[in-house]
Amino acid sequence: MADFTASMPQASRFIDPQALVRIASLELVARTVVEGFISGLHRSPHLGFSVNFAEYRAYRPGDDIRKIDWKVYGRTDRFFIKEYEGETNTGIHLILDCSRSMDYGNRGIRKLEYGQFLAASLGYFAFKQRDAVGFISFDDDIVDYIPARSSMGHLNTVLHAVERARPGERTDFYRALVNVSERIRRRGIVIVISDLFDDPDRVMQGLRRLASRGNDVIVFQILDPAELDFDFSEAARFVDMETKAEMHVIPDFLRREYVKLIGAQVSEYEKECRRDRMDFALIETSSPLDKALFGYLVRRQELY
Repeated sequence: MADFTASMPQASRFIDPQALVRIASLELVARTVVEGFISGLHRSPHLGFSVNFAEYRAYRPGDDIRKIDWKVYGRTDRFFIKEYEGETNTGIHLILDCSRSMDYGNRGIRKLEYGQFLAASLGYFAFKQRDAVGFISFDDDIVDYIPARSSMGHLNTVLHAVERARPGERTDFYRALVNVSERIRRRGIVIVISDLFDDPDRVMQGLRRLASRGNDVIVFQILDPAELDFDFSEAARFVDMETKAEMHVIPDFLRREYVKLIGAQVSEYEKECRRDRMDFALIETSSPLDKALFGYLVRRQELY
């Protein structure tokens, strides 16, 4: 297997997510992020969402010669290109959680903003792979729905929908994803971007409903670093952003148990997703998007 990590761009090239907040255009954010990490893919021309071999086609002038199957050439004395599923107009469905809990941000960028940047970047990258791209946002039900298509004009429609996503109501993960599964009639790749802050059983039921329709499900859990390390020092009143329930907390007394519980929950989500053949990746909002995307795509290539 090729050493994909050797071609990863240098860390100094990665973009601080807080810098993205200052860019006015979401399309420019997507272009900046994708072009920032895509140069690192030059040693792996098939690194993308769909890595399974799909079909051969005859070589055409201008095709990348690295895609030529030389074994077939040896047998037939003709040039053939190996195409992969990601290059055959796969439907990519971007599903963004815009429930109230996604409005949290303790380190300069809210989870929803980060999720919007991620969705836009994934959509732009998928478009460059000639995939059809669609978008759905949800809270306790579907908020916005754009079906998957593959034109540049349609990509702009998707980006506008991503940009207008706003924090909504409390999460009903299962109800929303059941309705999402009814909207997606053709099997494809479904990318769920969420903090997964709902009852874990209902979260997994919703994800399994998507997978049961034959979709390739990819889950990005987006969390603020403070939600993982509970790096608070002063006694305070914590308020649930969705239920408005309150709790007075002395962080030093709670931190160890909290970190243990959140770590166990993330690990359980990862284990359950792997068991059901769904991809799972935890991304902190402090992580540069281009670095996170490159790292994920490398892991996906290695798994499949």
